[in-house]
Formats: sequence, structure tokens, C-alpha cells
Amino acid sequence: MTSSSSEVTTNANGQENLLEVRDLQMHFPVTSGLVFQKTVGLVKAVDGVSFSIAKGETLGLVGESGCGKTTLGHCVLRFNKPTAGQIHYKGEDLTKASGRRLRELRKDIQMIFQDPYSSLNPRMTAGQIIGEPLTIHGLAKGRTDERIAEILTLVGLSPEMASRYPHEFSGGQRQRIGIGRALAVDPSFIVCDEAVSALDVSIQAQIINLLKDLQRKLELTYLFIAHDLAVVRHVADRIAVMYLGHIVELAPRDPIYDEPLHPYTKALLAAVPVPDPEVEMKREHVIIKGEVPSPLNPPSGCVFHPRCPIADEKCTQTIPELREVRPGHWAACLKV
Repeated sequence: MTSSSSEVTTNANGQENLLEVRDLQMHFPVTSGLVFQKTVGLVKAVDGVSFSIAKGETLGLVGESGCGKTTLGHCVLRFNKPTAGQIHYKGEDLTKASGRRLRELRKDIQMIFQDPYSSLNPRMTAGQIIGEPLTIHGLAKGRTDERIAEILTLVGLSPEMASRYPHEFSGGQRQRIGIGRALAVDPSFIVCDEAVSALDVSIQAQIINLLKDLQRKLELTYLFIAHDLAVVRHVADRIAVMYLGHIVELAPRDPIYDEPLHPYTKALLAAVPVPDPEVEMKREHVIIKGEVPSPLNPPSGCVFHPRCPIADEKCTQTIPELREVRPGHWAACLKV
């Protein structure tokens, strides 16, 4: 893999990387006192994460709530300025961008939010919501209404719906408006933050199919953040498993589901119900003991060792590196 900070890198298959994250850290200070605030600790929400996403690819990012998935997405979008590390987008380090240049880059990197009920302004019509990014980025040049109609049609809604308010739409329709808002400025890269988790299962399938269709039509690249492994399997090309601020496994979709390497990944997959009762009874069940430790005081060594069924003394002292165990299959575990 090419590692120059001024060049677009490529992956092992020779594909161009649209995004490359290197040793990313996002630590939030914890303070005490009302007047003379004193830092008493750091919440290590993201702690040394590295990965890349090829142009046109979907990387699924999965893990329990609180593991740092959304914070990582916010860093990529530069909602948060990372504590350390690099985020290269089309060869340019987003962590060093500011002012006008950051605004230009944000036009090309958009987000679809989790909750279609709270992410839309109830005082704005669907047309105004989709048209707002055009105004912000100076793209409203006499054909705003025409562009809004195009976007509504693209996401499966009627252009006549432009004058309706969010409360007049169903949950799935609201999320289509949210997708339309992200597409309005013609981005290349979209962060989908739990984009279907607030929807009914039948509607989830419709939105996932829409996202896949849009990816093919518009040559989009996705970072798809989710906690539901069953959903991610239908949309992602590769999957990164995150635990307590660290990526513990990264591999193409099928190897992750068929031959997981990390104990945490195995436990997550074991928790996914299987509709066939006979298969469900015969398969191995892995139970994770205890609770997720606080990111304010993470465990020494491997962050998963307090809950790991195969951990030993070495796991409590040594931080495992994310290494390539098989071609294209990376894991951070001393036991594999």
C-alpha cells in the first residue's frame, strides 16, 4: 500500500482508496469544578484506528453501543477535530483542512443520520430541507426547484411532495428525504450512521436496496455504521468490528461471517438469531461475560481481555496489533 501523505493510495487489489484513516485518536477531556475546571481524565472514544475504503466500496463498521463508531464517523466528517492521526480523503489530510477548504471538502462528504424523526427540521418542507445544502454551498443558481424534483424522484418520492412537512411522511419516507438531502450536493462519499436502525424491518430492506441502487447509479462510496450484523451483511463489501475505541477485526464480508477470528466477533455473530430452529440448537453459543469497560479507564493490554473466554495473563499486559492473519483478513488478537 502506498503511504505518501500527498498521494492517493491503493489497496491490495490495486483499487484507488478514496479514504484512508491512519492511527486516528479522539480523546475527550473529563473536567471537574465549575469555575476552575481541571482535567481529571480522558475518554478514549477512538484510540489508534486505521483502515481504508476503496472508491465505490461499502465498509461496514459494527460494534456495541458506545464503542466509538459514531465518534469515528464524526471525525471523518470533521464534526470533531481528532486528537491525533490522519484522515486522507482523495490524498488530502482532512485533519489539516480548515476554513474555506474544509467547507469545500464537506460538500463531497455527506452524512445520513440515524433518526429520521429528529434529523429533519419540522418547520421546513421536504423541498426546503433538500434545497438547503444547495444554498449553503452556493449551488442554487436558478434551477433549485428542478434539482429538488430530480432528487425526490431519485429517492423514490414524488416531486409533488416537496411542499409537505416532515410530520406528513412515514418514517421510511422521512429517511428518503434525509438521503435526498445528502445527495443534493452530488457527494462522492457518504457516512451512513445507523441509517436504518430506527425503521421497521420491512422498511429497512427498502432503504438498503435504495442505498445500493444509488451507489451503482452515482458511483458512491459508503461508510455504513451499524450495530445489527444481519443488516450489514446485505450492504457491506468489507466489515470492520470495533470494540472500546479499537478495530479488533477487519475482513471481506463472507470471511467475517463464515470464519471469524476474534473472540468478540464470534460472540457478536453468536448473538444473531437464526430462523431455522434445528440450526439454532446445534450451533455454538458464545456468551460474553460482564459489561463493556469505561473508555475513561480502559483495561490494560487487550481491551477485550476482561470479557474474553480465552484470555490469559499475556493478554492483560500486551496490546495486540491489528495484523493480517490471512490474505485480506486482519485481527487484533494474540491467540490467532
